[in-house]
Amino acid sequence: MCAWWGMNMWILFGVLAIITAFMNVSWTAEGKESKRLMFASLSFTALTLCSFYQGDANWVLNRDWAALEDVTPFVARRLWVCTIASIAINSVSLLIKHEK
Repeated sequence: MCAWWGMNMWILFGVLAIITAFMNVSWTAEGKESKRLMFASLSFTALTLCSFYQGDANWVLNRDWAALEDVTPFVARRLWVCTIASIAINSVSLLIKHEK
């Protein structure tokens, strides 16, 4: 269980990044302060990337070339898409204008 948990933390961090990004936009649209949510979302995005590459580093240290060949090319593209999406979603809160 611990090995699985350590290798797949990027999934948990990624889900948390998505949730906090949408909460950020939602709170901003309602006129609530959401800087902390933006910070949390971008932080979870960074942790997602670091966690994934830590998993790759572990595979290299264990010389598990099959895992690297199977997983890394598939997931790396998706991480790019998710990172760009996280930045775009969080930037929406900066573009929303509030009428006073």
